[in-house]
Amino acid sequence: MKKIIALALALCMVLALCACGGAKKDEPAAEPAAEPAAEPADAVMVAMVTDYGDITDQSFNQTTYEACKEFCTDNGLQFSYFKPAGDSTPERVSSIEQAIDEGYNVIVMPGFAFGEAVRAVAEEYSDITFIALDVSESALGFENGVPSNVYSAVYQEELCGYMVGYAAVKLGYEKLGFLGGMAVPAVVRYGYGFVQGADAAATELEKTDKVTMKYAYGNQFYGDADITAAMDTWYNDGTEVVFACGGSIYSSAAEAAAKVGGKVIGVDVDQIGIIDGQYGEGMTVTSAMKGLAPTVKALLASVVDGTFEGGKVETLGLVSENPEENYVQIPMTTQFDDNFTAEDYAALVAGMFKGEIVVSADTETEPVSAIAVDYQGNIK
Repeated sequence: MKKIIALALALCMVLALCACGGAKKDEPAAEPAAEPAAEPADAVMVAMVTDYGDITDQSFNQTTYEACKEFCTDNGLQFSYFKPAGDSTPERVSSIEQAIDEGYNVIVMPGFAFGEAVRAVAEEYSDITFIALDVSESALGFENGVPSNVYSAVYQEELCGYMVGYAAVKLGYEKLGFLGGMAVPAVVRYGYGFVQGADAAATELEKTDKVTMKYAYGNQFYGDADITAAMDTWYNDGTEVVFACGGSIYSSAAEAAAKVGGKVIGVDVDQIGIIDGQYGEGMTVTSAMKGLAPTVKALLASVVDGTFEGGKVETLGLVSENPEENYVQIPMTTQFDDNFTAEDYAALVAGMFKGEIVVSADTETEPVSAIAVDYQGNIK
């Protein structure tokens, strides 16, 4: 499966603009293609179920939706999406079962929140293919191993978190912030990677006494007035750039940054078009990205051609010294300068791929660092 996905990754890594029962959105319920698929895949019907967000979150749900829709349009497959009526496992299960009742036999589910829902339906609907994103084996919780009709991709967010932390300090920023959504494993890996990268760059530059970081979670995956107020405090206290990590929580960081000329780091996909487009050109320093779209497209392709391999949770990260071939990376829209060039970034990735640079994936223990990190817990 890694070979299949890796081949697709090199072609697909230009990511779309972005790591609730059964009513559908007010869009066409299904989007049949103009022509039938040439393969037996004309029997394949793909449904995406959102977690507790929607397909306009400009992040995880939207990227997954757009990847599914594009693949199905290009391959003549019927596609629709379902938004659960509430943020609960029963509501997610209800949407999954509604999709199955309507004939959809491939269900794509983005986000850790689907762990219990997948466990509830996978064995009962053994003829349905379930594709999950960011759902760990422990979150799935199957007692006898992952069923053969289930595949989940998880990512090494700590690696691209490291990349953006390293880049930020190399680019001259000394007062950093990390604003996570909720302290779930993927978000924590992003954050702790960010700390490690910033610390490594500060150590190289002999600036450990100057580089500082404020670190907090909003305890939700969207911005609001309370979180914006906290970000106002950070920026007014000297914070120069905030890594906003978790759905649309970037809105609070960007709103605060816009008031004082501050900067933001995006997440999951290249968010420059979103953040700069809404809050001011030049605001987005870089983004910590993971290959959601190419993963989805490659997995759907494997279903169509009969090579789908389920029964596992696969961790995706670095597969090459070439930055653009990896599942975790930063974009070429990064604000590179003489202090941190695209060539410097490529050298960083090569060192990580070769094992010369080791990044801890531990989500239980705060990283040891020479820089001062102010862990503030949950804002709400």
